[in-house]
Amino acid sequence: MRLAAPVLAAALAAALAGCSGVSERPPVSFEAASFSDLAGWREGDPRPGLTAFRRGCPRAAAIRPPLALPIDAETLKARLAKACAEAESLAAADAAAVRGFFERRFAPYRVLGPNGPEGLFTGYYEPELRASRRKHGGYTVPIHGLPPGANGGAVLASRAEIETGAAGRDWPVLFWAADAVDVFTLHIQGSGRLKLDDGRYARVAYAGNNGHGYVAIGRLLRERNVLPEGGAAMPDIRAWMRANPEAGQALMRENPRYIFFRAVADAGGVVGQLGAVLTPMASLAVDTGLIPLAVPLWLETNGPAAKDQPLHLLVVAQDTGSAIKGAVRGDIFWGSGEDALAAAGRMAERGRYFLLLPR
Repeated sequence: MRLAAPVLAAALAAALAGCSGVSERPPVSFEAASFSDLAGWREGDPRPGLTAFRRGCPRAAAIRPPLALPIDAETLKARLAKACAEAESLAAADAAAVRGFFERRFAPYRVLGPNGPEGLFTGYYEPELRASRRKHGGYTVPIHGLPPGANGGAVLASRAEIETGAAGRDWPVLFWAADAVDVFTLHIQGSGRLKLDDGRYARVAYAGNNGHGYVAIGRLLRERNVLPEGGAAMPDIRAWMRANPEAGQALMRENPRYIFFRAVADAGGVVGQLGAVLTPMASLAVDTGLIPLAVPLWLETNGPAAKDQPLHLLVVAQDTGSAIKGAVRGDIFWGSGEDALAAAGRMAERGRYFLLLPR
């Protein structure tokens, strides 16, 4: 479903993850552990994680697990099915009962990448923006559908060419938005909720892109000393572009990648790559070439507000993204709207996680 993490995710991943130069180490390995190894496990509330797990159960049978797991794909699916059947009876259970369920049904494995157990964890959210089904008044910024020729890896016009020329004049427009910064944010996140001028709501999801490479504008702002190293998170970038509309528009056009969308039914929330509605603070985007969808993980990192404040979460792998690459790499779904942006846009922390494989 989703295109990318927040604006700085790709640049932060490259800067923080590094490159060891050791080619003989596998891209991922799994080390058997116990629940006593999971920091904060006894104190945490696993119930949001149970909600996420149950939402993903109807689609667990269709997953394509990576080959490097300690158990084979068919065994994984069969055991997940049994865990899902038991999870259905726990909808109203207290935290202790849910914790006991995961301890009975799952075994933790420490996830190790080529550089060890630590990696980068960012956040994403669902933007909400004002839009209309027709162009009028202040609704002048197009949210494009997939144009002819966009499939098959074709390279189309760049963002600047689309916005300043005739390249996209005949392309389908799904909605007209009221704010260019909001639409740029929608392009980064890959999906969003639209508050329409007729009082109704609609949702759009990623359908494709113009084939150009992604340029992180936060990196450009840091390199030009426009924003400081620690002040170029998504909320800071949005505030700067609103305060400097002409320069902000020019900056956005330096990212040549342009995103096309499709209208999706309102399923009651954001739908991830797994096909399940995402659960705030319990759904995680992962590299599905290394980590299987539909499987729980115990995440140990820090929160974005207080860098020394532990953030320990039971999450479920339910999504992916173009910037989410590597064994120890995740993107936490924070929810919808401006409050979620405030946290997700500043989330870029080192951490580790344990994969919980069904027994």
